[in-house]
Amino acid sequence: MQAKTMEGLIGARNNINIAHVPVRIYKDAERRGDLATMERAAGYAGEFTLRAEEYKSKADEGMAEEAKEAKKEEETRRENAAGKRRAEREEMQEQIEESREKTADSVEISEEGKLLSEDIVQPGTDKEPVIYNRTGETVQAGQVSLPGISLSI
Repeated sequence: MQAKTMEGLIGARNNINIAHVPVRIYKDAERRGDLATMERAAGYAGEFTLRAEEYKSKADEGMAEEAKEAKKEEETRRENAAGKRRAEREEMQEQIEESREKTADSVEISEEGKLLSEDIVQPGTDKEPVIYNRTGETVQAGQVSLPGISLSI
């Protein structure tokens, strides 16, 4: 709590408590019919009440300043949190990209492999593609049959 607010609240409370004394004296003087004492007591009670109002306005100012400071602090906290989240997100993206680079598979085909693949893939060669069944035996290229599925090429 800000010092200005504390001073305002304490001052207002003390002046209201002190104002009770002249009010009590006023009531006592009224019963006795002492007008001079009544006027003096009313004056004191009025003074203490005015001071209490001044302290109340000081407390209100202090609370308004506190609210502004709290709002600024909250905004700063939110900005910091957003910055942290942004940094974490960027770091996560970098980690994802690094892991993609590390896990990316690459295949290099040797010259001998390239020659073999050209022989197999080129049309007009006399080699037929070989198809294997589940047991590992070769099957004629035109007919493949699986349980419940029949495929003709």
